[in-house]
Amino acid sequence: MLSTLARRAAKPLASRLVSSNGLRAISSKFAPSHEFAQIDGGVATIGVTDFAQAALGDIVFVDLPEVGDDVEKGESFGSVESVKAASDVYSPVSGVVTEVNEVLSDEPGTVNTSAEAEGWFIKVEMSDTSELDDLMDPAAYQKHCDESS
Repeated sequence: MLSTLARRAAKPLASRLVSSNGLRAISSKFAPSHEFAQIDGGVATIGVTDFAQAALGDIVFVDLPEVGDDVEKGESFGSVESVKAASDVYSPVSGVVTEVNEVLSDEPGTVNTSAEAEGWFIKVEMSDTSELDDLMDPAAYQKHCDESS
């Protein structure tokens, strides 16, 4: 059982999430620049992946857009600062910001402890769901990370 739990824990959290009603799985897509988009209907929850937070080190500041702002696929919508570096964060999809994770303004380290769950950055009402076709599924993203290491 321990090895089963270890294997399950090793999987990216995003590939194991289920919506709060327990009936509809949330699909996850990944950009080559290490942002994730967890898709639930027409809404994408966006943040940096566990791979990205590990590479950045301890996150000390997160700069995010405002609710109502437009984001464009491939364009920077914010930034993260760590003890090692500062980095822009790029949107994997286009749309309108509907929610911002306010926890990160006081607790940016949440990105380090729970990047793909509590450490999400923004929620976006997608304007073009076909943009998801250009992103990687969890298996392809894992391969991308393995090749990047």
